[in-house]
Amino acid sequence: MTTLDGTEASVCSNALTIGAIVDEFKSDRNRLLDIVGRVQHRFGHVSQEAISSISSRLGMHPVEVIEMVSFYAFFDQTPRGRNRIRLSKTPISMMNGAREVAEAFGQSLGIAMGETSLDGMFTLEWTNDIGMADQEPAALVNGMILTSLTPLDVPGIIAALRHEEDGLGLSSYPPTAAQALKLPKSNVRPSLIQAGPLLTRPVVRARGLKAALAMTPEKVIEEITSSKLRGRGGAGFPTGMKWRLTRKSAGKEHYILCNADEGEPGTFKDRMLLAEFPDLVFDGLTIAGYALGSQHGILYLRGEYAYLWETLQETLRTRRSLGLLGANICGRQGFDFDIRIQLGAGAYICGEESSLIESLEGKRGSPRDRPPFPTERGYLQQPTAIDNVETLICAARILEKGVAWFTSYGTKESAGTKLISVSGDCARPGVYEVPFGVTVSELLDLVGGADAIYVQVSGPSGHSVAPKDFGRSIAYEDLSTGGSTMVFGPQRDVLDVAMQFAEFFVEESCGWCTPCRVGTTLLKQGMEKVLAGRATLSDLSEMEALGQTVVRMSRCGLGQSAPNPILTTMRNFPELYEARLAAVPFTPLVTLHDALREAVAVQGREPLSEET
Repeated sequence: MTTLDGTEASVCSNALTIGAIVDEFKSDRNRLLDIVGRVQHRFGHVSQEAISSISSRLGMHPVEVIEMVSFYAFFDQTPRGRNRIRLSKTPISMMNGAREVAEAFGQSLGIAMGETSLDGMFTLEWTNDIGMADQEPAALVNGMILTSLTPLDVPGIIAALRHEEDGLGLSSYPPTAAQALKLPKSNVRPSLIQAGPLLTRPVVRARGLKAALAMTPEKVIEEITSSKLRGRGGAGFPTGMKWRLTRKSAGKEHYILCNADEGEPGTFKDRMLLAEFPDLVFDGLTIAGYALGSQHGILYLRGEYAYLWETLQETLRTRRSLGLLGANICGRQGFDFDIRIQLGAGAYICGEESSLIESLEGKRGSPRDRPPFPTERGYLQQPTAIDNVETLICAARILEKGVAWFTSYGTKESAGTKLISVSGDCARPGVYEVPFGVTVSELLDLVGGADAIYVQVSGPSGHSVAPKDFGRSIAYEDLSTGGSTMVFGPQRDVLDVAMQFAEFFVEESCGWCTPCRVGTTLLKQGMEKVLAGRATLSDLSEMEALGQTVVRMSRCGLGQSAPNPILTTMRNFPELYEARLAAVPFTPLVTLHDALREAVAVQGREPLSEET
């Protein structure tokens, strides 16, 4: 009998554990994101041995697993700290003291950002927006959210993490509420500041769903179409048209996906809806399932919102027990529908609908070429409708209260109300429900930001609005927005903010296409030159031309909108760029004659003159 040594025994044990994880997901290759997530949590990283084991059990090439693992920010191929401290890095967090909090963590742990402590207990790093712009500085610690941090909070946080002998980092993931309570500042405050007709309480569970089930699926789609409901994620595509196209498309299955991967910096209204109105979200998702003839709904929850997992799963269990999910919902014979939640793993690009589908299928979240569109061939190559959280809540309310009620708010082209996430230099940050057509100036008065010098509408990918344009309206026909509104006061440097947004797009580009991968980097370098006072008018012209090229040539919405922070600030704040230009005309350090000296020596002749 051969006895295994310690290393071999460990490898065998790990392989058995990975096998059990794969079996839990029925060896479904499409659930690779879940499988890798469990392995990451269990072992702290996804080793080469784990990759080989996973690929073997799923009948895949290891490269396919590596490609997926390397894509997501929450996965590691090498060991990192037992406790992962990720501090939100956005203009809003920096304005509120995130840099000082980072320094306090670094001093307490004896490490710099991006490093792991010698005892292997802590890794400290920056991460992009985690959806807490109204409660910055914020951090993600082992999947738990900490808000409104100060340097004085740091010792208590580190002490709590050290105190847990079993390690808060590995005890449970997604984290439970009880687990989060062990950490100071783990309370996420309610974010709804002003409710309008859409969110008026009390909300009666399933009222909209029961109204829908009293109609035919075709009639439900007709009602949504008549309401002029458009997608609330920012693109504004007519929801009724999307549902009709999906229902009419031939396929063995039809799917409805809820896009809850709001990664746009400054946006947190979907987080608020999931936390405070989960039943209304699931009502809308179930109504859409009925309208499409679907049996399967999936809510794609961004990894930064893992703290909501427990509450959302409990809501689903309650709905199943009440007959609101499962077979013959509400007694409607033949309507069988259920919902599962898919947790993301830290990739901004997965908010783009085709990237989200790729992620759901266990791949890296790269955008697909279109056509075909998801309504024809989406998830698992079947007809698929993808709507964001706010859109589905609107659908539920429309079926509950009627088309006339919904269209009585807003403008001719933008029916209903809009949820706006407001953060930055204002007295009352949070979520506001306002009718479409409200002006930027009116919104600033509402939130206590009347002295703003600059407002970023719809996040970095949106519009940089100067005071001269504060009379513009938030509506699809003017300033279209997914919901993010960042307010910047007189003490802020507009170009520094634009630079931070440029850095964000460099980090979040999936790298698939050259215009975005290279163009975002060149635009960032151009902004660095501007801020250093080394740019010329020629440099600005080249940046503008480059930005337009990236917009036209990029493969997906990320690249097409990545130049916006630079292009729109150039257009709306030209005097700020001009003030940063080099004080003297550009003088080359090397003349053309000197640059060609070596070539002249090799060729034995001077270059031809223009006259020649």
